[in-house]
Amino acid sequence: MTETAPKPKRSAMLIVFLVVFIDLLGFGIVLPLVPLVTDGYLAQQTPFAKDLAIALLFSLFSLMQFLFSPVWGRLSDRIGRRPILMMSLIGSVVFYALFAAACALPLESTWLAVGLMLVSRIGAGIAGASVSTASAVIADSTPPEGRAKGMGLIGAAFGIGFTFGPLIAFAVLSLFPYEAVNRDIGIDPAFAWVPGATASALSLVALALAWFLLPETLKPGTEPHAPRRLFSLQRSIEVLKMPSVGPLVLTYFLAIFAFANFEGTLSRFTKDVFGFDVKQNFLVFAGVGLVLVIAQGGFYRRFAGKLSEVRLMTVGLALMMVGLGALAAVAYFSFQLRELGTAQSVFQWQFYAAAAVAVFGFAFVNPSIAALISKRADPTRQGEVLGVNQSFTAIARILGPLVGNLVYGVHISRAVPFAVAVVLLVFVLFLIPVIRRGDAK
Repeated sequence: MTETAPKPKRSAMLIVFLVVFIDLLGFGIVLPLVPLVTDGYLAQQTPFAKDLAIALLFSLFSLMQFLFSPVWGRLSDRIGRRPILMMSLIGSVVFYALFAAACALPLESTWLAVGLMLVSRIGAGIAGASVSTASAVIADSTPPEGRAKGMGLIGAAFGIGFTFGPLIAFAVLSLFPYEAVNRDIGIDPAFAWVPGATASALSLVALALAWFLLPETLKPGTEPHAPRRLFSLQRSIEVLKMPSVGPLVLTYFLAIFAFANFEGTLSRFTKDVFGFDVKQNFLVFAGVGLVLVIAQGGFYRRFAGKLSEVRLMTVGLALMMVGLGALAAVAYFSFQLRELGTAQSVFQWQFYAAAAVAVFGFAFVNPSIAALISKRADPTRQGEVLGVNQSFTAIARILGPLVGNLVYGVHISRAVPFAVAVVLLVFVLFLIPVIRRGDAK
């Protein structure tokens, strides 16, 4: 790699932004349709069988990210960022196409279709575990003082992808007969392959961009001196024991856990409290993505560099607590109105405002922690450390929705998941002084 670095670095950041954005479009298209399609194929099975299959389809994706994020990170430290991202995108093309093939099977091919969907979700989870490698590209391409702005680009790409992915799913869903979406048989199999095929095609576009335009950003001489095992629990524990990194990974884990309580129960909450249908919920998720875009692409990047990452993270955590606490209040008072026979929809705009505050806060937490971890990591272990962080993020995304849905019915108001999230964030506040001490070193 030559010393004419500024232009390649800028182009690397732009291409990684586009690659993550396009790949997240595919993720956002497929994710909301997984339970619908599965429910259609398992219409004749017991409710437990359907719930178990849907839970596996979601959990296996995150489990693969947990297992493979450190692997891709270590491998990218060894052979470079570009080949890892290329392999990841090829995997996305193949496994989204496999999901489409599974959805094209007739309803009578129940277990073959569900089996292929399971394989596709496992493969997509392995492929998607390379987000840490994309973060490592940003770390390679930015000086420490500009790291937060760079990580904000990844967050903005996520937000835009999550905005337009559900919108595309909404448009595709509008092509189906409306009754077919709501009947027990699920989506009409004559059209059900289209979302997966669309996601695969978008990943192919991202692959082409990376192939022709993405430069290698791993600097010569930063490869690890000693060979490392790709699967190494001991190495991951070493990362967690780093005084300046471990508290950040724990903070990120708890913040994601709290936010996943919100995400994992959002569609159930809006259906039970406001009577939203599937298509309306696609628009709600698109709104969540839009707030992420505005917060990370606009506000966060404006403040990054002027305020420290620790302060930005603290502001984000406070906003998350306020927003999620307000959601718990909306849930509780909506329940009180229902008991009095009054329409719960009077709290709909308060719900939108509270959700926006929570999402806005999360948009500040996400890139701040990623930037801090990256700045404190040994450059020769950049991909590995970010991979361990991404791995614990995956665990939080498994456990958060699981716990949120388990406590969802504890109280008829549906406020408990949001209350649990606030309690977790209160605990996170006690970690901030520890993080500040690491920032001072």
